[in-house]
Amino acid sequence: MNRIEITTPSSLDLLGIMELDPPRVGRGEILVKIGAMSLNFHDYLVATGALPVAAGRVPMSDGAGEVMDVGEGVRGFVPGDQVIGTFFTDWLDGAPTAERTARMRGDQVDGFASEMVALPESDFTHAPAGYSFVEAATLPCAALTAWRALMVEGRLTPGQSVLVEGSGGVAVFAIQFAKLAGAAVIAVTSSDAKADQLRAIGADEVINRAAIPAWGVEAKRLSEGGVDHVIEVAGGDLSQTLKATRVGGAVHLVGALSRQPIQFASWLGITGNVRIGGLTVGSRRHQQEMVRAIEIGKLKPVVDRVFPFAGLADAFRHQASHAHIGKICVTM
Repeated sequence: MNRIEITTPSSLDLLGIMELDPPRVGRGEILVKIGAMSLNFHDYLVATGALPVAAGRVPMSDGAGEVMDVGEGVRGFVPGDQVIGTFFTDWLDGAPTAERTARMRGDQVDGFASEMVALPESDFTHAPAGYSFVEAATLPCAALTAWRALMVEGRLTPGQSVLVEGSGGVAVFAIQFAKLAGAAVIAVTSSDAKADQLRAIGADEVINRAAIPAWGVEAKRLSEGGVDHVIEVAGGDLSQTLKATRVGGAVHLVGALSRQPIQFASWLGITGNVRIGGLTVGSRRHQQEMVRAIEIGKLKPVVDRVFPFAGLADAFRHQASHAHIGKICVTM
């Protein structure tokens, strides 16, 4: 079977394909033939060496495939089931703890850049009915992050407002989940072309931050007093983010694409009584709940481009260009 392993030092030019014997399924495990993966910023940091991992680590946190065999004791899956992996191997249910969030897929444990994997059945959930492997592979990290921020931690209700930044996977899924919940959405981007696409996805208003640097003030005006929830993916200076948030609103820190330290004038958060909280993806139970909501709401992910497995490095380069809308995927 084919597999990609991280070398030391790591670089996109060293993402070569290796040939190995396929794994054997053990007790409590399922053997999954991977059909597709999707890219996240975390995967890019691993692949480029910006986030060091053990030599030989298999990258890619998001994977979807078909169950080929099940080990003794497996109760939740049968051969032929379509499944998606979980981001955290130890966070099955309950609140996040240091132990439950210690091992991330493609970082502390192997990811899905492999033709076949044999893993405990708790490392998977069923994929949404009717989803292709590419569609299902978009869900475990970006979609679940947006879901947990808005629906679990934010407890989003109809009539509330949501602001999203950018046009990557988390932002696009946040738009889709917010609209599914009956919320109004303001998107912030730096491109008129992307603005049109974000409107087509469901954003009610789009602000071009290149044309309106004080976009926080504009978002507050458009939302008539500030938004209830902000999905903050960029990090760095949060001044405009906080100016866009209503008194008593929430800022969900779900990423740090800028890789800059979080900073803001303290009075913006204090006088606004803003709740600022960080979160990383979600549990297996959260993923199961999200999949059910996706099936009921008939939500379909936005896929920008699909690359072959041998073109994983090119997929990461496309990701680094920031030209994409939604998710970038890779097929086996």
